[in-house]
Amino acid sequence: MSAAISVVIADDHPIVRKGLRAVIEEAPELRVVGEAANGNDALQAIALHRPDVVVLDLDMPERDGFGVVREMRARSLPGAVIVVTMHGEADLLNEALSLDVLGYVVKDSAATDIVSGIRAAHLGRHFVSPALSSHLIARGAAPAAGTRSGIAGLTPTELRVLRLVAEGKSSKDIAGECGTHYRTVENHRVNICSKLDLHGSHALLKFAMLNKSSL
Repeated sequence: MSAAISVVIADDHPIVRKGLRAVIEEAPELRVVGEAANGNDALQAIALHRPDVVVLDLDMPERDGFGVVREMRARSLPGAVIVVTMHGEADLLNEALSLDVLGYVVKDSAATDIVSGIRAAHLGRHFVSPALSSHLIARGAAPAAGTRSGIAGLTPTELRVLRLVAEGKSSKDIAGECGTHYRTVENHRVNICSKLDLHGSHALLKFAMLNKSSL
């Protein structure tokens, strides 16, 4: 039997922590090894337990979720990170991606999304709450319609790669699934960005996730 996936939860609301813990531990392969009510305690718990996955509230006393992530990076602390927040703003999602946060879950759907997010993050894959994608598209945060229409110009292989990117899979994951070399996948990603006029860090990932339903 494989080892359980260890999880630390950090949220300043005891009821939220209790609810997250209950949902997470319903999955037999997940085990909560620590909890924290503020950012500084979260760092202590992460350093002590060295979990596989860290679930962080963005709004916490003493140090917010992004502050915890920055300090984790500075101290080389382990743990794939999922942030849980009430906010569905595009700039926060962009900041999360820039810090290599793998999961972005909104609290309204945490009960249904958190286990999937933890499983994805543990595999090194990105996960964004489907409700958040719909919210950002409704607010106009998705790329322009003209860019989305460029999907029609993609080859079948490029479209398959884009769909797998939307599932949060890395180039190596995609290469394994498609039976090709990961450098070939990287070339496909470059070509897709060129055809869709996407620029900047994580632009392809954001585009794929925000347009997942239409791929």
